[in-house]
Amino acid sequence: MAVKILDVDPLERRTRMLCAFVQEGGRPRPLGLGRLGAGVAKAVRQAAAETGGKAGRVSVVHTLGTLRAERILLAGVGGDASSPDAFRLASGRAAQRAREAGVPEFSVIVPGGPGAEGRAAQVVEGARMSLFSFDRYKREKAKADPELVLLAPRSAAVRRAVSDAERIADAVVFTKGIANLPPNDCSPATLAGIARAVAGGGGGGRGGKPRMKCTVMSKPQLKKLGFGGITAVGGGSANEPRLIVLEYGGGRRGERPVALVGKAVTFDTGGISLKPGDKMDEMKFDKCGGCTVLGVMKAVAELGVRRNVVGLVPSVENMPGGESYRPGDIVRLYSGKTAEILNTDAEGRLILADAMAYAEKRYSPEAIIDFATLTGACIVALGTNVAGMVTNDDGLGGAFMRSSRNTAEEIWQLPLRDHHMEMIRSDVADVKNMGTGRAAGTITAAAFLREAIGDTPWAHFDIAGVAWTQAATKEKPYNPKGATGFGVRLVLDYLSGGGRGGRGQ
Repeated sequence: MAVKILDVDPLERRTRMLCAFVQEGGRPRPLGLGRLGAGVAKAVRQAAAETGGKAGRVSVVHTLGTLRAERILLAGVGGDASSPDAFRLASGRAAQRAREAGVPEFSVIVPGGPGAEGRAAQVVEGARMSLFSFDRYKREKAKADPELVLLAPRSAAVRRAVSDAERIADAVVFTKGIANLPPNDCSPATLAGIARAVAGGGGGGRGGKPRMKCTVMSKPQLKKLGFGGITAVGGGSANEPRLIVLEYGGGRRGERPVALVGKAVTFDTGGISLKPGDKMDEMKFDKCGGCTVLGVMKAVAELGVRRNVVGLVPSVENMPGGESYRPGDIVRLYSGKTAEILNTDAEGRLILADAMAYAEKRYSPEAIIDFATLTGACIVALGTNVAGMVTNDDGLGGAFMRSSRNTAEEIWQLPLRDHHMEMIRSDVADVKNMGTGRAAGTITAAAFLREAIGDTPWAHFDIAGVAWTQAATKEKPYNPKGATGFGVRLVLDYLSGGGRGGRGQ
């Protein structure tokens, strides 16, 4: 979707569709639309009243030649226009309506004043993400995306915010596209190829794109180096495991990087501990954590983020077979610790533990952040709209809570206490890959990861409920059915210092 910025009077803009926002409360009226002629003004007031300014509601007025705009679309932003999602949701509805109408472009009035650049960024992100359609395997494709024209001040701050928002939205769309791939078209080797393309992609970062290096470790190398968790989980599949490592050098030479680790099980049958057949097709989404890391790495290069960032994606296919690992096995992890296997469907923590231990030893990072569709228990605890966070560092956790508020990607911190760590102690090995009974399943999975590293600040995000749309997922226009790309905007906001600063000029 192309984006253009024009600093013109909205009523002087000749367009097929002019979009204005309406705030809830009092007498709803369009923001920034200006004075209208008597005839069309009455129709616009009625349409605004129909929406009530409520978030997600839209109404269209055909001007019948009384204005340069053929029609006016009014989109509600709710009662709090300063909400981090208000304009993102409203612009998403507007963009979808514009595409349905078949217009080649639509113009959106961005209310001016303080914070205009943030509102412009939300409009771009909402529109771009809401027009995503995963129709790769369908003969009938979605209608062409209309061009987005922002009617906003052409200040340096607005131009920069719009440019950044385009890249961020593209990274989310990229992440969704990979995560939606079916397992027959997305093996660990496929993900490795995608990662190489990310590393070798074109520039776009200000001042030139800092070099990104991609390293892919295959099964023989993983065995030789002692990645016992990755090789055990991937042992039963004809699609051999990979460990993908992307290194981005946007910061100072010698500066400690941030390490991002993402679980990428390209399909999870549960292995020998086979899952029930119901909804097993959704296990193509067990790679979403790794896809989030790939999306972030794409964005940091294109944005020119001034940080050193390493992305690690342990990727396997968890299948039953003659070489599968078994309940009762004892596996030696990369950290040197041994893990008793009680359930082969608790596989994500094994591959993540290997990758996290390697990240800490190899890069001495300032922080390790992992994303994983790790436990169904997280859905039971928090539902399908909030991710669980477990951390060993209050400062890191607080930074992510601020980024969560900025991006409206909701997270909730869960505790990790000594008694949780005791729940994963094994009688025959250092740790076991299941906790005690059904208690604290999300936290004991995180405890297993905590055992893999030393004192490096670490934050774990269990995205099992939010990585793709499920029955109880809150409807949002920018999250059509399928993968959501959760975490990309969250991490990018964190890397930028919780705002829009910190990126390359």
